[in-house]
Amino acid sequence: MKLNTIHHVAIIVSDYERAKEFYVGKLGFQVLRENYQARRGSYKLDLKAGDQELEVFYMPGAPKRVTNPEACGLRHLCFRVESVEEAVRELAALGIEATPIRLDDYTGEKLCFFFDPDGLPLELHE
Repeated sequence: MKLNTIHHVAIIVSDYERAKEFYVGKLGFQVLRENYQARRGSYKLDLKAGDQELEVFYMPGAPKRVTNPEACGLRHLCFRVESVEEAVRELAALGIEATPIRLDDYTGEKLCFFFDPDGLPLELHE
């Protein structure tokens, strides 16, 4: 088997409009598709993230998940940026707080974290 690249990452959110405003309005992802399933009251928002896609699902009554980045399961979603400092300034201008910038223990590259409206850890990495 030859796996070339990650096609998409899917997340489930607790508030569709709040998540859409965060990922599209603040982070600037491009909307590829937006679907509503009336019988389930659910939404699926497909966003362009570079060469990959981020699928944002809203399902009424979805249970809460542990968001600590050290818990088993998805640890975090990471975005490569040219400058962590510049990205942190842009986040701050949008009212989004980031953790202090630090060096990756393994690569020595700069990184920091911020969180989506549901507390999903998001990483910026040079």
